[in-house]
Amino acid sequence: MEALLIIIGIFAILIIWLIAIYNRLVKLRNQVKNAWSQIDVQLKRRYDLIPNLIETVKGYMKHEAQTFEKITQYRSQAMNADSVAEKGKAEGLLSGALGQLKIAFENYPDLKANTNFLALQEELSSTENKISFSRQNYNDQVLFFNNKIQMFPSNIVAGMFNFKLGDFFELESEEERVAPKVSF
Repeated sequence: MEALLIIIGIFAILIIWLIAIYNRLVKLRNQVKNAWSQIDVQLKRRYDLIPNLIETVKGYMKHEAQTFEKITQYRSQAMNADSVAEKGKAEGLLSGALGQLKIAFENYPDLKANTNFLALQEELSSTENKISFSRQNYNDQVLFFNNKIQMFPSNIVAGMFNFKLGDFFELESEEERVAPKVSF
């Protein structure tokens, strides 16, 4: 009888342990999803600001049509990206094009003094900072989740329940990592 109680006790502890690890993995997976949602919120804000900014500056910057076209194209690509990798690539291209637009602003002193432009530029700048913070938070959550999936003993439970590693939000190319050069 005692042996049976010991076996039942060990089995109960094992079940509780499996449940605890499974719940922790689910919690981490949901934190990764939440972190991605935070990036999405900021990207949506950026996508909404870009057309307003472009319309404000079009009248001033007749010679920058190619830059506007690139920004519009990259914005569309970023909005339609499905995976984290696709979104990362498209966002890198969009950030680079926005950087080129910021450099072009320097050639238009009347534009730089326009209050609508200044307000939109400040909003876009603030949004870029929030996107950066959200990307960092997302990658931190993916790191915690991936570590848990790969470390013993939770890797056993992760394998049993088919948990997959999360993708980091990374820039695709070295050119995207270099800050644009501003010269006056």
